[in-house]
Formats: sequence, C-alpha cells, structure tokens
Amino acid sequence: MRARRARRELTRQQLAERSRVSLRYLAQLEAGQGNISLSILHRVAEALATTPEALIGGEAPPPARAHRVALIGLRGAGKTTLGRLLGESLTWPFVELNREIEALSGLAVNEVIALYGQEGYRRLERQAVERIASAYDNVVLAAAGGLVTEPETFQFVQSRFHTIWLKAKPHEHMSRVRAQGDERPMAGHPQAMAALNALLSEREALYARAHATVDTSGAALAASHHALLSVVRGLGL
Repeated sequence: MRARRARRELTRQQLAERSRVSLRYLAQLEAGQGNISLSILHRVAEALATTPEALIGGEAPPPARAHRVALIGLRGAGKTTLGRLLGESLTWPFVELNREIEALSGLAVNEVIALYGQEGYRRLERQAVERIASAYDNVVLAAAGGLVTEPETFQFVQSRFHTIWLKAKPHEHMSRVRAQGDERPMAGHPQAMAALNALLSEREALYARAHATVDTSGAALAASHHALLSVVRGLGL
C-alpha cells in the first residue's frame, strides 16, 4: 500500500480523504499492523486506482479500467466537446452516456424521465454504463452530471473507467450551456445561479473522488484539450 501510494505521488492525508479511511488507521496498515476489512480494502484499492487482489498479491493484473476514460462534471463542463477531441487524439471511440440511454430505451432522455421518473432513468443509466464497459476496451465516455449521486453506479464506473472531473467556475457552466442555445437553466428560474452554486457545492466532494481533475476555468478550448490529454497520458494511457 505504501509503495503504491508513493508511485501515485499521494500523501497519506490525500489517501485518507479519497478512501474515507482515517489517517491513523492507514498509518497502522502501512506499518503492517491491524486487520483490514474487505470493505476498507476495496475503498483503499479504489483510491489507489488498483484492485484488492493487487494489494494482497503484490503484482497488479491488468486493471479492468485500463483503456477507458469517463469524463464527469456538471453540464457545461465541456465533457462532450473535450471528450470528442480526446477521442480523436487517442483514436478511441467517443460515447455520450445520454445518447446510449436513448438508444437503449428508444426514447429521448426527457421522455424517459417524464415516463419513468428519476428512478427509471437511473436504472437505464446503470444498464447503459455496463453495456459500454462490456462493448469497448478503449473508449472516452461523457457521463451525465448526476451519475455521481448514485453510489453503486459511480462505484462501477470508478472500477471500469479512469474518471476525470472536468471542473469549471459556476458562471462558466451557466454561460457555456446558454452559448449552446439551451435556455432551460434560466427559463422561469430567476435564482438559477444560486441553484447552480448549491448543486455544485453538493456534488463537489463526489466529483473530487475522480482519479484526476482538469480545471477548465478561464481556459481556451485548445489549452483545456492539451491539459486533458496530458492528464490521460499521465495515467499511463
């Protein structure tokens, strides 16, 4: 555990935050003391971007997420635009999760939500993610913004994809969505910016669990693309 943490250039404090395991307990584990439960073993392995088997056995098998990247973040983060560019640079397919849900259901996403509610949408989301992970060995996925709020689905994505949080300032999220001609964030909602700030604050800790982060705030498209590609290369892809 200590050697893998060092290779990923993580402090013990950072590992504690990512794995949600106390600093003191991690110190005991790295010293070869204490007994680790299966649930904590899974959390630590996930935080180290490896598997429980690799931590126990010493040699890491090829990770299940080896050549899959999932971009997460709020609407307007640039997941679609940057995802397409990244796919072109890597010569990997690019997939939008919502388009996959539509193909799976035969309905537009707003119709899925209207007919089946959020619960039905989340079920289809999980099915779509599993299908993508099964169908592609190399892929760039643009995930829906709320995927991180479904613990089991997010855990599955974390285990099958290298997750990258595309981060931006709240006003940039809003302006980018409106620049695409989508006025829904503002329509009939004078407190839209306050709501957006609250949503970002609510999800920030979840997004921060991604394997890497790219901050696109104030950056030109080319610069954000270069930063994202550099992060992906840094993950060994």
